[in-house]
Amino acid sequence: MSYALFTDIGSTFTKVTAADLEACRIVGRAMSPTTIFDDVNIGFQKALALLTEQVGHPMEFDFRLACSSAAGGLKMVACGLVPDLTSEAARLASLSAGAKVLKAYAYKMTDTEAQELTELQPDIVMLSGGTDGGNSEVMLHNAKVLADCPLSFPVIIAGNKSAAGEAARLIEEAGKEAVICPNVMPEFGKLNIEPAREAVRKVFLERIVDAKGLRELAEKMDGDIIPTPAAVLDAITLLSRGTRDEEGIGSLMAFDIGGATTDVYSVTNGCPVYPGAMLKGLPHPAAKRSVEGDLGMRWNARTIVALQGEELFAQDAGVTVEEVRQTLDVFDKTPDILPQNEAMEKIDIALAKSAAKNACERHAGHLEVVFTPLGERYMQTGKDLTDVKWLIGTGGPVITSKDPAAILSEASFSEQEPLSLRPRRASCLLDAKYILSAMGLLSQKLPDVALKIMKNELTEI
Repeated sequence: MSYALFTDIGSTFTKVTAADLEACRIVGRAMSPTTIFDDVNIGFQKALALLTEQVGHPMEFDFRLACSSAAGGLKMVACGLVPDLTSEAARLASLSAGAKVLKAYAYKMTDTEAQELTELQPDIVMLSGGTDGGNSEVMLHNAKVLADCPLSFPVIIAGNKSAAGEAARLIEEAGKEAVICPNVMPEFGKLNIEPAREAVRKVFLERIVDAKGLRELAEKMDGDIIPTPAAVLDAITLLSRGTRDEEGIGSLMAFDIGGATTDVYSVTNGCPVYPGAMLKGLPHPAAKRSVEGDLGMRWNARTIVALQGEELFAQDAGVTVEEVRQTLDVFDKTPDILPQNEAMEKIDIALAKSAAKNACERHAGHLEVVFTPLGERYMQTGKDLTDVKWLIGTGGPVITSKDPAAILSEASFSEQEPLSLRPRRASCLLDAKYILSAMGLLSQKLPDVALKIMKNELTEI
């Protein structure tokens, strides 16, 4: 038989997955708390030992691949010219590369923003601004601000090509690395984020692996360690579009609820389908990712509760306010804990439902009513996902839940929010074996096999 091992080092748990490449199926999966404060290899070895115990015998692997979002993942800041255009384009490029965007700046950065940038301590900064041949002043001003920042971070320059060389010179003279790639918005309203996305991945491989203490683990792998969200985006893009020899399943939306964040993905053109609706702002990419850093099931559980209010949250969960408070105290002290009693299980489901609802609502586009000389019209911002065929749920809180369908339903269209363009009639799939990041890794080597495994293993509910 032919086997492969896939490792996902998350902020809370390290997951290992073994796949039979000939039968196109998953043969085993195990996880152990991520030992981020000691050595990530400790958690990896524990998870691997559990996998071996589950399978019943030691396994020989044809190859091993890994991804990681440990220690908060890849933290980026984006700078651009106009908030809804080049700044948004840089943000979308960063997100598609698997980064957590801490902040997106627009126009000339101020002294206050420069100080804030220093406090954010990003791993990478993406500098954009202006279409090719357009405004150069803002990007060069911001390049000088980045050069003067006391932190040593690499800068990916993805703006006006007429100013890119001078911007790189300013940054390199300050002792920082500058990487020039094609403009993320070469023409007004036209996105070109793929080159910037690849530049982010390259810098991640060269610089960030060492920063996160993953070098020893990387040496055990047969490929580069990439950001986990980038692996998931690769997987769902493959699942949607297919390959030359294997058909995909069509338009889809997926959400991954984790301990620190909730990530949402969609693969569809997202053009307006509502009668008479017009698109406002920058068209979002067909394969899009967003990340909500305030919607984590453990590290940000208090934030999720606060969005709803303690009393209403407790009421919806079917527990008391005191039980909510006690559970949150436990999560603060032991973020890797699984539900220990009925009250904690109910709170976990309520947290997951709220995270799914809020994250998917933020990811999807929305309509707004505007009044014109010709009467009432609708303007669409973001992607229309109402006609998406499939809605996929993944992440530990969804997979281990006693009621995953209730969590998935929160991501769908709601009559109470008619202007939110979430899926209306999507069929639901559960990533019960948490394989999306693994299949994103496998897609680098064997895309047809990765696609077949996903079609075999994802469960319709």
